Amino acid sequence: MAKICQVTGKKGNTKAKYIRNQHSQGWKYKAPHKPRTQEANLQSVRLKTPSGTYRILVAASVIKSPEFNAVACGLKPIPAAWLKKGTYGI
Repeated sequence: MAKICQVTGKKGNTKAKYIRNQHSQGWKYKAPHKPRTQEANLQSVRLKTPSGTYRILVAASVIKSPEFNAVACGLKPIPAAWLKKGTYGI
């Protein structure tokens, strides 16, 4: 399953580095910078509608937004783009 927000399209940062603290004496013994990924903070949210219940993956920052809360409370219908699963486009 893709780790992508279905509302905003947020995904992980692939250019992050893991830097180990190495207490050494010089430039020759510099701490290594290893690649890693920072994943988006995704939460599974259930949205209830008259036609049924939908479960979508949403970034935590989106849950706080007024637009998402209007949809979650039932004041606005769920946009069709939100119901599509996230893909990396490969």
